Amino acid sequence: MTMSTLFVSILAAEEFHDIAPPVDYSLIPPWLVFAGTFLALTILGLIIWLIAKRRRRPQPPQLPRDRTLEALERMREQIDRMNPYQFSIHVSDILRRYVTEQHGLPVTRQTSVEFLNALTEAPQFSSDEKSLLEDFLNRCDLIKFARYEATSADSQLLLEEATRFVKGGQQLASV
Repeated sequence: MTMSTLFVSILAAEEFHDIAPPVDYSLIPPWLVFAGTFLALTILGLIIWLIAKRRRRPQPPQLPRDRTLEALERMREQIDRMNPYQFSIHVSDILRRYVTEQHGLPVTRQTSVEFLNALTEAPQFSSDEKSLLEDFLNRCDLIKFARYEATSADSQLLLEEATRFVKGGQQLASV
């Protein structure tokens, strides 16, 4: 090798350096960045959870009277669509469930006659309520068991009597 070739190869070698490692110019250690990010996301998640929990406060349980009135209103929409036999069964079940929940009487396991006999001794009902309930149950029994040819007007009357009975109990409770 000649001297000029050697000189050129030394100059070329000086021009090409080895690759230098990356320079760490951050003043904050990487673990601290990860810990801070985790902490910030945890706090953000906790805030979102608390806001969602506050918005979703449990509603107080609905009173039997309110549930019954809502169920009777839903039945009002069914008067023309449901045959009177099925309608009377549904309205009767709603009213019997109300009396069981509101007054603790086992109406759902008794016949109308048994219930009306027990009702004569029940002090929580006024004479008007007793006669209204007796009329309602007799109409239901006519439709259900005697196969009375009921119309939607009969269904409307049953619904009105049931609603009046439930609302009548509301008026008594406020006195």
